[in-house]
Amino acid sequence: MILRNLHSITEDKVIDIHIDGGKISAVRDRGAIPDNSKALNFDNALVFPGLINSHDHLDFNLFPQLGNRVYSNYVEWSHDIQKENRAEIDKVLKIPKDLRVKWGVYKNLLCGVTTVVNHGTTLSVPDDLINVFQQCYSLHSILLEKHWKRRLLKPFRNSWPFAIHIGEGTDDKTRKEIDTFIKWNLLKRKTIGIHGVAMNAKQAEAFSALVWCPDSNYFLLGKTADIAALKKNTRILFGTDSTVSAGWNIWEHLRAARKEKALSDDELFNALTTEAAAIWGLGRKGRIETGYEADIVIAKRQPGKNTMDAFYTTEPADILAVTKGGVIKLFDASLREQLNVEGMDLSNYHKIMIEGCEKYVWGDLPKLITEVTQYNPEVVFPVE
Repeated sequence: MILRNLHSITEDKVIDIHIDGGKISAVRDRGAIPDNSKALNFDNALVFPGLINSHDHLDFNLFPQLGNRVYSNYVEWSHDIQKENRAEIDKVLKIPKDLRVKWGVYKNLLCGVTTVVNHGTTLSVPDDLINVFQQCYSLHSILLEKHWKRRLLKPFRNSWPFAIHIGEGTDDKTRKEIDTFIKWNLLKRKTIGIHGVAMNAKQAEAFSALVWCPDSNYFLLGKTADIAALKKNTRILFGTDSTVSAGWNIWEHLRAARKEKALSDDELFNALTTEAAAIWGLGRKGRIETGYEADIVIAKRQPGKNTMDAFYTTEPADILAVTKGGVIKLFDASLREQLNVEGMDLSNYHKIMIEGCEKYVWGDLPKLITEVTQYNPEVVFPVE
């Protein structure tokens, strides 16, 4: 398959992408189609690697955002919502976990995420939509996980990294917990911190990377991490967290992050692609280059904008196609005629609407929505 006439994010030129066997077999300047090749033609479209969301809780994405004030730390928030929002929490938890997990996967796919790092207990996840990375040790946090020291110090672990919510607050308690963790990481395990709102530059040196989740941070704490300082001493990745504390749309998160000016446009883009692939050990993901996995997103390019401005103004409704391993998992209705001509089997795709735009997505998402609302009619989906 060839994806034609695409504006590259990283290079200011128009390219064709050749896909074979689930990988990118060639990236070439726009040109003629080889004989007997299947091709999809685009007009004024952006192409970029499938995004890597470095922090989500896939089974928590049917919750509305829960919070009643600005909190000093995550423990204060947790205790408050358990008390004040118990009825809302129980209604969501009545939905079977497998349905909640499936929606968490779809939430990411609809935004152009092709790899998500799930934090928490290992889930049974369908792998036909996106890549779900769970090859890490998830520690919840110092204050809410009783046996975190035992787990961190257990001998003869393999080389998987540890991921932990750390410094998620603005008070002395959360500042001190970072030092406690550093002190007890006696075996110098590779650790990826999450949130780090209370983290300082010296503390950042002890972490292989920090996952920045600004939307969640502002909602709970009214403040986010000092990324401009922290990036000098650790690598920065990007995450959404779940909808219990953040919006569903990663593009809104990215625009908020961009306004912070803590990372350059390139640094923020890399936090979603090359940096994330390197830190999590994802192999040949995160680039539009020959030999890399064909995890690709194509989106409408807003007229009159350069490629980076166009990238950061993207919305889920603008996404024209998402491929995972060269297989199309989502496509816009404008491509349906071309796909029919190419003889593609469309029987496993179902129609949805996002912001009035008709899309076709792999698997029966409409059935999933129906099943969820049978358990809880109050759940609001961002798609129809």
